[in-house]
Amino acid sequence: MDADIIVVGAGLAGLVAASEAADAGRSVLVLDQEPEQSVGGQAHWSLGGLFFVDSPEQRRMGIRDSSDLAHQDWMGSAQFDRECDYWPRQWAEAYLDFAAGEKRSWLRGMGHRVIPIVGWAERGDGRAEGHGNSVPRFHITWGTGPGLVAPFERRCREHARSGRLRFAFRHRVEALVKTGGAVTGVRGDVLRPDLTRRGTASNRDVVGGFEYSAQAVVVTSGGIGANHDLVRENWPERLGTPPKTMVSGVPAHVDGRMLRTARTAGANVINPDRMWHYVEGIRNWDPIWDNHGIRILPGPSSLWLDSDGVRLPGPNYPGCDTLGTLGHLRRTGHEYSWFVLTQKVIEKEFALSGSEQNPDLTGKDFKLLASRAFSKGAPGPIEDFKKHGEDFVVAEDLEDLVDGMNRVGDPGREIDVVRLRKLMEDRDRELANPYGKDAQLTMARSHRKHLGDRILRTAPPHAFLDRRNGPLIAVRLNILTRKTLGGLETDLLGRCLDVQGDPIAGLYAAGEVNGFGGGGMMGYNALEGTFLGGCLFSGRAAGRAAADAVV
Repeated sequence: MDADIIVVGAGLAGLVAASEAADAGRSVLVLDQEPEQSVGGQAHWSLGGLFFVDSPEQRRMGIRDSSDLAHQDWMGSAQFDRECDYWPRQWAEAYLDFAAGEKRSWLRGMGHRVIPIVGWAERGDGRAEGHGNSVPRFHITWGTGPGLVAPFERRCREHARSGRLRFAFRHRVEALVKTGGAVTGVRGDVLRPDLTRRGTASNRDVVGGFEYSAQAVVVTSGGIGANHDLVRENWPERLGTPPKTMVSGVPAHVDGRMLRTARTAGANVINPDRMWHYVEGIRNWDPIWDNHGIRILPGPSSLWLDSDGVRLPGPNYPGCDTLGTLGHLRRTGHEYSWFVLTQKVIEKEFALSGSEQNPDLTGKDFKLLASRAFSKGAPGPIEDFKKHGEDFVVAEDLEDLVDGMNRVGDPGREIDVVRLRKLMEDRDRELANPYGKDAQLTMARSHRKHLGDRILRTAPPHAFLDRRNGPLIAVRLNILTRKTLGGLETDLLGRCLDVQGDPIAGLYAAGEVNGFGGGGMMGYNALEGTFLGGCLFSGRAAGRAAADAVV
């Protein structure tokens, strides 16, 4: 045996699984096709948001959360309705217990911290029993994605120095080796070394081969977000037709290769049509990978228009129902949409997903973080996009704004300035009273009762056509690929199951490759903060179970 346990993938789930197995005294070999500088995978690029239930941070902000409310929100979002949802449902129940229980203390024991203001992501479809978070639950890691990866990488590096764990980068697994029906190792190609910077595409030049044996293999290889052909192949009818163009929210190596490899070895893949793609993608003016898209994390005030300039119907408001809005746009034939807003809105409500777009949080810079809340102007990365981003239009008056929108939009998709002016005048007229019939304004007023929104995320309602609140801003929003919600079916020990539902001896999975648990513990929708949390929970379960099975 080359190791007790082989972990395929050095992203967050892989690091968690490897560190847990090594802590249990097992020898671990971690393989990854990317260079060493890409340790941490997609988690490195994340905002580091985590889903906690009834946390001290929530309670300090006056947020009344509970396990019952979280369960209501999760199940209303997941909408489990398939025979194959047995294990995803079991994983969901177990994860909710984890998020309301030891998750926070477990992380804090490794030095993990979150900022004290709890965010309100995925605010929902407007129904108590439906999709969305009833209360704020989005806890941002102090240090963002790198800050969440760090304690697990540190644990793995310590085990590497002791000789218990070994990394083998530029090792691409092409097959799982089976002996007598059990998975007993892996086989693949050694790729030429590459010094490319993190996130950029590395070479695929084969310089050799390898075969390693172990008592258990844990697959933690991620999803399919960079493979747009595979995204379109699995695109569900309920979300309309697949987009012709998308921007990539993940690096090129997130290609779904190991899903095919594991399936070839007999593992069952379920819910491949469940996926999570954003509708607020902007093209990165300073890209790291090809076709690099960044997601806007919006507050609730921007007017949201389709590519013809028609206001989206409720509850398709900013920050509310990701897949509901995606489905509306695709069923009505729109490849992109628009935010229309003011400088006051962008200063208060725009944030960008990604560790590199949040230097204050990533760099743990208190002074810079305070300036986000109390200084004039939008944060520096937002202003950079305003200045350089090809999807941004800035103008002092509506006529010039619409001229710019029509230059940035696709041919044949013209915005009519008269219609847009009437829409904005109608909206502004609703501000004469502290109540009214515009549901989006009512929501914004309500959400400002949450301290976090009032401080950081929701601008006071104001007239968009009042020049004192300008300039006016329009942002073209592209569909951005991101997460796989289905994948390898696993039981609560992380053991991969075959098509008959029986465990495959020696084969485990964790992270996005198994829908973050069970083959899709989030069902049809996600509540945010659950992707990284799913990597933590499933990686821990698979690493511990694989270690326990070693004889």
